Amino acid sequence: MSRFLLQLQNYLYVLFPCTAPGKLSPLYSKINWKQLEAALNYTIKKKDFFVQALLHRSYLQFIEDMHCQSNERYEFVGDAVLNLVVAEFLHNSYLKAEEGELTVLRSKLVNRKALVYYAREIDLLRFLLMNPNPSFAGEKGIETIIADAYEAMIAAIYQDGGLNAARIFIERQLTSALNKGYLQSSDNNFKSELLELSQAQGKGVPRYSIIREEGPDHDRTFTIEVFVENHALGAGVGKNKKEAEQAAAEQALQKLKGISKNLQGLF
Repeated sequence: MSRFLLQLQNYLYVLFPCTAPGKLSPLYSKINWKQLEAALNYTIKKKDFFVQALLHRSYLQFIEDMHCQSNERYEFVGDAVLNLVVAEFLHNSYLKAEEGELTVLRSKLVNRKALVYYAREIDLLRFLLMNPNPSFAGEKGIETIIADAYEAMIAAIYQDGGLNAARIFIERQLTSALNKGYLQSSDNNFKSELLELSQAQGKGVPRYSIIREEGPDHDRTFTIEVFVENHALGAGVGKNKKEAEQAAAEQALQKLKGISKNLQGLF
């Protein structure tokens, strides 16, 4: 390392003590390392990576003198690693699936709901360094916190053991989730699937519009049309709005997947 870079590094260590190797050691005692390693099924080499991954912004008020950062930057790295590994996993596991189908599968396996599922599978919440008063976040807030922390934990494993270590960790959880029927539990929600595919293809949020209501109040029938990028892609009929929207979304999904497949054939 050049003298300039070394001086710059030392200067940053003075400004941000938590970035220096071992400077997070005062927080080591806050974590049960044996239990964390067991939960992750991973042998930790450098504890600082994992302290940083578990450090929620609500805890910073208790360690102001350490000038630390929260785990949010780790979330950024973990998200990228997760998407790469899941894409690779699906590509190698579903050899006959089209690009559109793989996109939907990946969305289901990396969305907020999935991250919460993975985090709870390893009981990640018990290791987090955050405000001890759980009311500060609420139930939905807690789900966001553990989902973000899960991505940060992936980043910690990636930095500590490299891409292969992160891949092993992620694929182990993916395999477990799939074996337990995680994907099946979210099947047949055509509205969610259409939303995921539409956003993944950069087409925005689908819009639903009631085009017809028929029958007496006790036996109504609804016809609903769904638009993607202002193009009508499907229409559905049902005894209630939810049922009609699901039917419309199912029809739109078939068309959207067909468009994606046809576009691939042009290249």
